[in-house]
Amino acid sequence: MKKAIISGIVLISILLVGCNGEPEVLDDSKNGENDTNLLSELKNEIIVSITKQTEIDSESIAIMLGGNPVKGIIDVSVSFPKDVKVDDTMIQQLVEDSIKKVSETENVTISKEDIAIKIEKY
Repeated sequence: MKKAIISGIVLISILLVGCNGEPEVLDDSKNGENDTNLLSELKNEIIVSITKQTEIDSESIAIMLGGNPVKGIIDVSVSFPKDVKVDDTMIQQLVEDSIKKVSETENVTISKEDIAIKIEKY
């Protein structure tokens, strides 16, 4: 009986502490829109950057983007045909530069530690 009373008091205390102000309404629809726009701009910037710096046709580049750019987390996967001769280090640098450029334009902070880049050949 004593445990039930203590548990009830703890539960009520937690509920009361959680209700100590105005209710907070979380609207992720705006963040989702921002994520989509930012990822779209980033994809375009990466393609333009790679095609300018290499001889790779934009139709041959496959890019997958993910993460949460508004929170500063980006996952990038860039794929090329196997027969294309390209330096992976250069591609990685082009992707990082594109991320930096787009994040500065959109006033989003993305640290290097929160960027994952994968380069593949198909």
